[in-house]
Amino acid sequence: MDDKTMNAQITKLRERLRRWKKIQTEKDNLNTEEEEMPKKFSVWNDYKDEDKVALESLAAGYIDFLSRCKTERESVVEAIKRAEAVGYKNLDDVIKNKIQLQPGDKVYCVCMKKTVALFQIGTEPLENGLKILGAHIDTCRLDLKQNPLYEESGLAYMDTHYYGGIKKYQWVTMPLALHGVIVKKSGRVLNVVIGEEEGDPVFCVTDLLIHLSQEQLKKTADKVIEGDKLDVLVGNYPLKEGSKESVKKAILRLLKENYGVSTEKDFLSAELALVPAGKARELGFDRSMILGYGQDDRVCAYTSLVAMLEAAEVPLKKTACCLLVDKEEIGSYGATGMKSRFFENTLAELLNACGQYSELALRRALKNSFMLSSDVSSAYDALYANAFDKNNVAYLGKGMVFNKFTGARGKSGSSDANAEYVAKLRNILDKNNVHYQFSELGKVDLGGGGTIAYMMAEYGMEVIDSGVGVLNMHAPWEVTSKIDIYETKKGYSAFLSDI
Repeated sequence: MDDKTMNAQITKLRERLRRWKKIQTEKDNLNTEEEEMPKKFSVWNDYKDEDKVALESLAAGYIDFLSRCKTERESVVEAIKRAEAVGYKNLDDVIKNKIQLQPGDKVYCVCMKKTVALFQIGTEPLENGLKILGAHIDTCRLDLKQNPLYEESGLAYMDTHYYGGIKKYQWVTMPLALHGVIVKKSGRVLNVVIGEEEGDPVFCVTDLLIHLSQEQLKKTADKVIEGDKLDVLVGNYPLKEGSKESVKKAILRLLKENYGVSTEKDFLSAELALVPAGKARELGFDRSMILGYGQDDRVCAYTSLVAMLEAAEVPLKKTACCLLVDKEEIGSYGATGMKSRFFENTLAELLNACGQYSELALRRALKNSFMLSSDVSSAYDALYANAFDKNNVAYLGKGMVFNKFTGARGKSGSSDANAEYVAKLRNILDKNNVHYQFSELGKVDLGGGGTIAYMMAEYGMEVIDSGVGVLNMHAPWEVTSKIDIYETKKGYSAFLSDI
């Protein structure tokens, strides 16, 4: 190669190097903006000892709540008890006594003992909008039918109708507890909790022994256990006289003697559910996770409630609301579901109690509100990696989870949050050092799910789904990370105080 040719090659190489350096500089400039995005690293590595004390305190309170409050009614009772302890008053009493509410006042309103809304009045007019944390407190379970008790071949069973989307085979052969109420014709309410104390009996759904299950095991998973086979075994001890249905009669006698059920017809006016028996527990050698029943969506309900009650001593500009609702797992229908007018009617009463009511003020209050639809998201499970998009999935231990949209496949049935609202939330969370991540429920064509977000979005308010990542969602025992719970509570608190 002569000198002229060599010099030409060197010139070309220098030009390529110059161009490469220019491209790298442009990439570095772009990366400056990208650094603002939440990173997928374990939040545990960013925690100090004082943070862990607060985290463990929140986790202990949550485990206790999860263990004791397994129905909507029990959750509402607990929410009211905690709210009244920090100065909340019943809105019905405010209305009855014609009390005018002032900024800083705190009230709650209950719908049929299964839905509750808490409000802390802000300094701004209500028509400027509210800050709403909305979670659901119903969970998957086995409900007793209205004529549940029957005997077959010396065994007494109770007939059930499963509630919510479950894998039916997960509910067999495990200890179950009975929770709920029986309402007598007189109006007297019998509260029922059987199977949670150490000396209590428990119940179970039976399964066919492996030695005889060759035909059963040929069925697909959704047919291995059918809905009509989810009846619970409740007795085997007959009355001594050996009369017809003597085991059933013996059960009825025990119910009368021990639980005040005077007649079988009392089941007609009862709401009774079978749920997994036992307390929530710390999970793992490192105790970093929680295993418990009903974490969808009591984990978001609890963190929303705690954030709301912690705001009791903080002056707020916008009125804050914590809304805990029923019936989400079956479509939010009925008087206690989000599709009812409960929230709208309650807000009208609140406006009136503040001396601000008009139909236009009500519509403006709804339209100008900001909401976090506090609900769980599916967390990544390495054993089922094919179900997830790794770049768009929640990971345990990596913070609060946001779903810009839910729905199914082509976003069917979803509420898709506006980019401007997401940007506001990013700013709030970053200012308050909240660790967060964005997620979808799984791969695009695998299915999906929904929340109460789209119903509130119909008013024109800004809404996005946010909460905690969960493993085993809708199973009898679900898994969450303590640190995600803590970060979510921090996020909810920041939301109430910053917007």
